[in-house]
Amino acid sequence: MKPQYTVKKFTLADGREMSIETGRLAKQADGSVVVRMGDTMLLATVVSSKEAKEGVDFLPLSVDYQEKFASAGKIPGGFLKREGRLSDYEVLICRLVDRALRPLFPSDYHADTQVMISLISADPNVLPDALAALAASAALSVSDIPFDGPISEVRVVKKGEEYIVNPAPADVEEAVLDLIVAGSMDNIMMVEGESQEVGEDEMLEGIKVAHEAIKVQCQAQVELAQEVGATEKRTYDHEPKDEEFEAKIRKECYDQCYEIAKKGSADKTERSEAFAAVKDTFLEQYSEEELEELNGFLLKKYFHDVQKDAVRNCVLDTKKRLDGRDLDEVRPIWSEVDVLPRAHGSAVFTRGETQSLTTVTLGSKMDEQMVDGAIHSGYNKFILHYNFPGFSTGEVRPNRGPGRREVGHGNLAMRALKPMLPMEDSPYTIRIVSDILESNGSSSMATVCAGALALMDAGIKIKSPVSGIAMGMISDSETGRYAVLSDILGDEDHLGDMDFKVTGTDKGITACQMDIKIDGLSYDVLKEALAQANKGRAHILNEMRSTLAEPRDEMKENAPRLVQLNIERDMIGAVIGPGGKIIQEIQRESGATVNIEETEKGGLVSVFAADKTALDDALGRIKAIVAVPEVGEVYEGKVKAIMPFGAFVEVLPGKDGLLHISEIKWERVEKVEEVLEVGEEIKVKLIEIDKKTGKYRLSRKVLLPKPEKKEES
Repeated sequence: MKPQYTVKKFTLADGREMSIETGRLAKQADGSVVVRMGDTMLLATVVSSKEAKEGVDFLPLSVDYQEKFASAGKIPGGFLKREGRLSDYEVLICRLVDRALRPLFPSDYHADTQVMISLISADPNVLPDALAALAASAALSVSDIPFDGPISEVRVVKKGEEYIVNPAPADVEEAVLDLIVAGSMDNIMMVEGESQEVGEDEMLEGIKVAHEAIKVQCQAQVELAQEVGATEKRTYDHEPKDEEFEAKIRKECYDQCYEIAKKGSADKTERSEAFAAVKDTFLEQYSEEELEELNGFLLKKYFHDVQKDAVRNCVLDTKKRLDGRDLDEVRPIWSEVDVLPRAHGSAVFTRGETQSLTTVTLGSKMDEQMVDGAIHSGYNKFILHYNFPGFSTGEVRPNRGPGRREVGHGNLAMRALKPMLPMEDSPYTIRIVSDILESNGSSSMATVCAGALALMDAGIKIKSPVSGIAMGMISDSETGRYAVLSDILGDEDHLGDMDFKVTGTDKGITACQMDIKIDGLSYDVLKEALAQANKGRAHILNEMRSTLAEPRDEMKENAPRLVQLNIERDMIGAVIGPGGKIIQEIQRESGATVNIEETEKGGLVSVFAADKTALDDALGRIKAIVAVPEVGEVYEGKVKAIMPFGAFVEVLPGKDGLLHISEIKWERVEKVEEVLEVGEEIKVKLIEIDKKTGKYRLSRKVLLPKPEKKEES
């Protein structure tokens, strides 16, 4: 017998229908739903342990998003032919969902919680990434897991003058603004996107359009939860409490923490040691036996809360930062380019205690990144990798490859720089690598700045340099006071209410990423933050221009050269040769890399070499193969065969012509072999091309002096 299940339907502003279904699939999970738009379907499940593990003082939330290849009617590549580890694209969607959900779990809820989202049906006209957070929130809404939602997430693009919610892929390609926005019924929680140098007002309008659609989707989840009777949440007790101990810590430590914040030390280590000394002084009043009985969990939590309140209140009271800066002041900047002599482009960008060493490497088409996913497949010519080793923060941490944070930060920097690259005109594959050598906030923005400088150092003709800045905010909901902070420190990110990264050029914004940790951020405050970010970006751009104002005229001597030429379609086979013999020979003997691809215009040949000699050698060979002999031209030919009636001479690779016995010399020739031999190189002139057969008729004698006639006796 089929199970009874519930479906909630709603429509977007343009009339397209969406639905959330629960009660039919994955019923043993705490909550499960299927979200559908068109033929795209996502299955989301959520499970949370009943109790928290001992000593855990945070929410152990894991979010996994995976696209099943069967959803798009595809079989995975590779030997195993099954879905493997999550791709970077899937990891980025996991982060989008995690960042939207995490702030809305109760702060004292510490049970292991897992959200799993699977793409089970893929409509090529409906992108699934903007539906994942809706599916996850809906699964939480129909469960008994404590959650201060619902939330939802939509994509909004600006195409022309129109804003489109959850657009088709074709609309995204033509858009000048592409944002994914997450929010609750009342507030925006998260924004991430890229744009073609748009203004702050355009971005704000896009967020507003997205929020209207989010409200409809949140209301649908509320009604669905009511229909299935999932309005009661489980009770839990994951944190011990000791109000007397909390009051004691606040009384004895708050003022000291406030004074440290007020002092405004620019050294992160010095501040950390000062705060640690306050805690140590507080603990000196206890004996060793009493210290053993103290609840370490509560000590850590309460001291952190006191320190957080002291720092936040100090900023609101004094309008000065932890490191003594004004609210809109950017930390000191220094940068250099051409720091690595063998890299194709390199730069160091340092802002305060955050430093990025970034390199640019140029490659050929064979270096393109192959993308093989259920939805997205093809090749990527621009790659940006971000590395965050433990030593950058003075920590001992094993190097186990990039985590989700590294993938996310690298993607943000890539989206910031990509609109400025001449990718349509450039034959190169470009790889940027940012190694963070020091970190105290805004390392992804340092990557953007260093990346722009390294690109210009490499001689890449970017349209304009790009800078980035991370904005923060500290607010007090009771008094309404707030402070918008430019170029935030790591501590200000941790203790603050907002992390808003904005990148752009002189003309406008190229990318953004925003996470909000509080309720009630108004559009006026958001507008103020964008305006302050614009000022900070301009300052950073000026500092960058003092190091390198524009791309170098020429690439480095050790940078590879790449030349492309178009050939006729029927000449592709001649360049490749039987079984690839000719092209392999060209590569082996010249040392260059040659790639040929068929295009609408014919064949596109790309020749890639580390030095000019190899490049010229390969180009010369290819041009000789594809060259079309012209009547009247003189060629340095090679005798390929001798016949009684003449000789066949190769004038161009693969192109032979007949040198008739009568055209060898002015004097009469009885036998060809008396004058020529196979392999001999001679100069010949093309005197005729047969219109019917296309055969070439050559002459040698016309290039020789004509003997004078003897006078009759």
